[in-house]
Amino acid sequence: MLPFLRDQYGNPSSAYSFGKRVAQAVDRAREQVAALLHCEPNEILFTSCGTESNNSAIQSALMLDPDRKHLVTSKVEHSAIKKHAESLARRGYEITSLDVDSDGLIDLGELERAIRPETALVSLMWANNETGVLSPIAEAADICRSKGTLFHSDAIQAVGKVEIDVSAIPVQFVSLSGHKFHAPKGVAALYINRKTRFNPFLIGGSQESGKRGGTENTPYIVGIGKAAELAAAHFAEEDRNVKPLRDRFEQHLLKVVPGAQRNGHPTNRLPNTSSLAIDGVDSEGMLMLLDKEGVCCSAGSACTSGSLEASHVLKAMGFSNERARGSLRFSLSRFTTSAEIDQALEIIPRAIEKLRSMSQGVLVG
Repeated sequence: MLPFLRDQYGNPSSAYSFGKRVAQAVDRAREQVAALLHCEPNEILFTSCGTESNNSAIQSALMLDPDRKHLVTSKVEHSAIKKHAESLARRGYEITSLDVDSDGLIDLGELERAIRPETALVSLMWANNETGVLSPIAEAADICRSKGTLFHSDAIQAVGKVEIDVSAIPVQFVSLSGHKFHAPKGVAALYINRKTRFNPFLIGGSQESGKRGGTENTPYIVGIGKAAELAAAHFAEEDRNVKPLRDRFEQHLLKVVPGAQRNGHPTNRLPNTSSLAIDGVDSEGMLMLLDKEGVCCSAGSACTSGSLEASHVLKAMGFSNERARGSLRFSLSRFTTSAEIDQALEIIPRAIEKLRSMSQGVLVG
């Protein structure tokens, strides 16, 4: 990225040679992201964030046929989908939010029954951002194709962690965000199937082949391109290195911490995510204690930090408010080391014991 922050600062949409050299870097990044998803470069639209990608897909689908005012989604979607759907409901759209079971999985039969002639779009996340549970995307896409309904997947949590081949799945839109696979925050992309009509969400100039107005953020686009190339080269590490570390971390805590339980399907999930419910603790208190010890985790989605409400994902899975408020999400990456896991496994049980003692009016250590 550095040359495009220091020297190569030309506008990639300009006609002069200084800008054309920058445009070549943008084209290269588009090829790199396309290779990660197994699609054509002209099917990749660069955006500012995953929320914009999600919003762009939904708004485009709604604009294709204004008479279709029905959207199908699920009760465990990210707030970028959930709150968008709530906004549409206030504007007269009908929203069907599919239930999930205690493992966090939708019922494909319920999905098939939910789709109607007036359904504009089905939007289901590829992997849940709190539990890591993987949705049956290929099967859902086949159902949508059989019904003649557009299908979008928020794959922001999944891209770079599991193999995604959009050429093998009848999906029209797929959202991804760079910071989930080690690109900078503030750059993302939307896959748009080349056979799908698209209506721009940001209207302005002719940038991005007329699909998104606004001067391209070249350094960050270069960054997401390189990150995509690196992610594709390191897929094997997710299962070979990251998953065993996650499993060792999780199994140890489930063994040594009384009242600890896993949230979500035990195997059908991302290799790097662990969501644990810890009986008798408040997740916000745990976050503060762990942060002081240098352990970073979350009580759910980073986008809802500071919210007093229990996780809507865990509540949709049938868990009580108490369990949802006592849950923590731990995320690993290919840069996580065995030594860091060992250190966390020393700190976390001690912090849980301390918080439980404090809640009972007894201070330990």
